[in-house]
Amino acid sequence: MNPIKKFFLIFFICLIFLTSPRWALAAWQINMAPGVTPISHSIYHLHMLIFWICVGIAVVVFSIMIYSLIRHRKSLGVHAAQFHENFFLEIAWAVVPFIILIVIAIPATKTLIKMNDNSDPELTIKVTGYQWRWRYAYLDQGIDFFSNLSTPAEELQNQAKKNKWYLLEVDHPLVVPTHKKIRFLFTSNDVIHSWWVPTLGIKRDTIPGFINEAWAKIESEGTYRGQCAELCGTNHAFMPIVVKAVNEKEFNRWAQQQSGEPLHGTNT
Repeated sequence: MNPIKKFFLIFFICLIFLTSPRWALAAWQINMAPGVTPISHSIYHLHMLIFWICVGIAVVVFSIMIYSLIRHRKSLGVHAAQFHENFFLEIAWAVVPFIILIVIAIPATKTLIKMNDNSDPELTIKVTGYQWRWRYAYLDQGIDFFSNLSTPAEELQNQAKKNKWYLLEVDHPLVVPTHKKIRFLFTSNDVIHSWWVPTLGIKRDTIPGFINEAWAKIESEGTYRGQCAELCGTNHAFMPIVVKAVNEKEFNRWAQQQSGEPLHGTNT
């Protein structure tokens, strides 16, 4: 068999082997999660679109490079071609990247517009970053509380076995209803923090004296965890985020229980 044909046959067999579901199951676990909100779904699909475009470009470029290295190697007596310029080639490598960028820019712009559409919220929550905890204020319900790390001190000091949610557990989680558009307002009381919950598709900096916005409509009940993603001081690693999404009936019951209660979770 021709060496070039043999190489490409082996290359494509390996590609099929590595990308088949049976063998790629573990690898897919490190990919971006689709999440549980419309925004997270849009971000995931945009990510995969750009990923496969990059894969396609890499396959074409490296295939041409490898073919050229094999077919035009010195051992075959091939001599390098001498030329100064190629008009059509220069037009091609200017136009083709431009078209690729347009293909990427259109869905990216649509996703950005969707991410910033905070109109008609059904619930508004103000998130304030502190060193080193979060404060949640439900502006329509009059509920206001702090959320602190609840990992036992024994685990932090390596005096006890670490539990499953080590450094990802809090005393008062953020409780929200499913299938409701929630508007988040982000700010800070001291330094810059960053409220990041991957499954919600939200990562927003909390900046003193400034308000950032985001929104989410959670599609399924569950507990979703995140962390501060901005280095903010000594205990940066100790300010996790826990969002508990429940059905509307359960959320209303929880909100009634919180009404009239004093601000809690104020311990440092």
